[in-house]
Amino acid sequence: MMTAAHARSSARDVLRLALHQFPYDLRAFLRNPQSRFFTLALPVLFLIIFASVFGRQNNTVKVSGGTIDTSVYYVPGIITLGIIAASFVNLVISVTAQRESGVLKRRRATPVPAAAVIAGRTLTAIVVSIGITVLLLVIGWAAYGAHVPARTAPALAVAVIVGTVSFCCLGYALTSVIRNEDAAQPITQAIMLPLYFISGVFIATSILPHWLTVVGDVFPVHHLVEALLTAYNPHTTGAGFAGTDLLIVAAWGAAGLVVALRRFSWLPRGT
Repeated sequence: MMTAAHARSSARDVLRLALHQFPYDLRAFLRNPQSRFFTLALPVLFLIIFASVFGRQNNTVKVSGGTIDTSVYYVPGIITLGIIAASFVNLVISVTAQRESGVLKRRRATPVPAAAVIAGRTLTAIVVSIGITVLLLVIGWAAYGAHVPARTAPALAVAVIVGTVSFCCLGYALTSVIRNEDAAQPITQAIMLPLYFISGVFIATSILPHWLTVVGDVFPVHHLVEALLTAYNPHTTGAGFAGTDLLIVAAWGAAGLVVALRRFSWLPRGT
């Protein structure tokens, strides 16, 4: 029977190995042109395009407590896209490719615990998510006068981390049902693009048909947008924590974790 001291020692070992694995995963990400484009460049392009096209002529969007400029509204929305790109889309594509090429099988054969490998990859997603968030915040502030109120900045950071970890869990769950690496990108885009449109990323939910908002409200993308928007909204009172939205995002992540624990495979599907 494992003692408490042994459990703490094992947890420390996993953390140490995860921190050791993290730089290699981050380096692999930075060396991959496709990952860099979809995770770093594409959100910036989307922010510039949507804020420039729909933010003209002092357009505003209804939010809780009042209205904000449309260009400002798009900053937390596109941050959501960046988080999902880093923690879900990129993870699904890269992990599926590593599984089918046998990289995961070789990693699993090493003495490194599986938890350390997965934690290292998740830590990479968190760092990349924070990086793209900071980049979009700077662009939003410099180009569109959008800024996060100081009192809600911790709530924004919590939303980024909760969203990243939850979508990592969902990403690992999705890899368990994708049969080969060629299908990974089309499947993830087919899932995410419609959700972006009905969840407030590309189009404000206040102007969507009611039935579409009801559908979008089921999925975690909408709730991550709302959590980030609550922290970003200058009309927000208090600390800006959207507790209900964060709990729903976390619940989706927990469900993804359950699926991943039951179905995730380290071996190529052909074996």
